[in-house]
Amino acid sequence: MGKVDGGRDRMLNIRLTAEEMRLIKQLAEKYGHGNVSSLVRGWLAQNNEDDSPKKAQKKPAVEAPKRFWGSDLGRMYHGDSRGLLRTTLRKETVDLVVTSPPFGLVRKKAYGNEPSHKYLEWFKPFAEGIKRVLKPTGSLVIDIGPAWLPGLPPKSLYQFELLTMLCEEYGFFLAQDFYWWNPARMPAPAEWVNVRRLRVKDAVNPVWWLSPTPWPKASNRRVLTPYGKSQKELFKRGYNAGPRPSGHVVSESWGRDNGGAIPPNLIAAPNTVSDDPYQKFCRDMNMKPHPARFPWSLPEFFIRMLTDRGDLVVDPFAGSCITGAVAESLGRKWVCGELIEDYLLGALGRFQSGDLTSVAPSVPEGGYNVPISIPAQQSQDGIAIDSYGGKAPPKEPGRKGKKATVEH
Repeated sequence: MGKVDGGRDRMLNIRLTAEEMRLIKQLAEKYGHGNVSSLVRGWLAQNNEDDSPKKAQKKPAVEAPKRFWGSDLGRMYHGDSRGLLRTTLRKETVDLVVTSPPFGLVRKKAYGNEPSHKYLEWFKPFAEGIKRVLKPTGSLVIDIGPAWLPGLPPKSLYQFELLTMLCEEYGFFLAQDFYWWNPARMPAPAEWVNVRRLRVKDAVNPVWWLSPTPWPKASNRRVLTPYGKSQKELFKRGYNAGPRPSGHVVSESWGRDNGGAIPPNLIAAPNTVSDDPYQKFCRDMNMKPHPARFPWSLPEFFIRMLTDRGDLVVDPFAGSCITGAVAESLGRKWVCGELIEDYLLGALGRFQSGDLTSVAPSVPEGGYNVPISIPAQQSQDGIAIDSYGGKAPPKEPGRKGKKATVEH
């Protein structure tokens, strides 16, 4: 190394072919540099600016949430869960994150939610934090409800955009897509379902099961369902082994009783419980229950399938802390984070009964039957069909007298 040209260091013997040297000179001329040295210094300066702490976008400071309540197995935290995921929880210590974040709805809810067009940017700090705390074989399960375009009957794609972002930008793998079917869901949105009759009842939420690895810890033997009547009869009569018209080959092993049937990726769970300890507690304390609770059986399914006793389960959007209550009942460690203190005050009611197993809802014998889409009246061809449900086209949101349009 030697000092030349006002203190610059000279690098010796950069070996280039004649063609490489010609290309570099062309680049120098193209970008307004008098010579190759000026081009290289420009590249170095630009690279230094990109990596400079002054130029780097600083993450906003987020305080660590405060501990609100705890049991032998778990803790509730009050505050911003970005702090919970960045600082409170240690790196790669969590076996399962199961959560239902605020949905990207058009209408603002009391529990706080971002509109669908801003949802991805809002979720990014949480995605970073979740990836940080998950163990390499851990899982992330997100219940993410639907949204509709403002003033229009098409649905938003934000749920699928979130899934794509988590996989492409944060390195998650989609282990499997699940769907929560709520048999008791009210017909909605009312304008498109009840008034204009253009859509059917929206009763299914996507539930994305993701992991940092293609091989997360899991076993479907933990969530087997009771065999149906037909299956039990087959056990008695025996299977007719051999090829089927579909191309599948049924072997003798299909006739073996494995203790239960492998469940599908459709989870049927109504959300109609009104007399559990949580809601009784809220009534007694004159508190409003959380308006968007998911049912007990949803986190229970994934906690059973993806964790062992003593594993750590986290819900950063805890609401009424039903995830913590389920984890506690199953002997798992848990952490729940929630921004609104009143919801945590109500969540204490989940832990007052002393016997958390009594909180789990009952399931009707035989489970829930998925309705077959056969018309109640066979001769319905006389009912008119049009694009607007027999009414005038809706006005474009925010503009008087202008019809709504879909932008492509």
